[in-house]
Amino acid sequence: MGIIVNLDVMMAKRKIGVTELAREIDITMANLSILKNNKAKAVRFTTLDALCKALHCQPGDILEYVEDEDETND
Repeated sequence: MGIIVNLDVMMAKRKIGVTELAREIDITMANLSILKNNKAKAVRFTTLDALCKALHCQPGDILEYVEDEDETND
């Protein structure tokens, strides 16, 4: 699995929608949706910083590491 983006969870906790958050952190709705739907291959630290400021959270509230099942069976 690797890194999981829990942005949708934090957005729900903070009761903020995609349009409002995208506007607040100056990112396109398309790019925010890619992050929110766990489809991103990378995230810039500046974007992560802006997300944490806007959502009043820590990076660990948004990003989570989950081991691959293949790695746990070694």
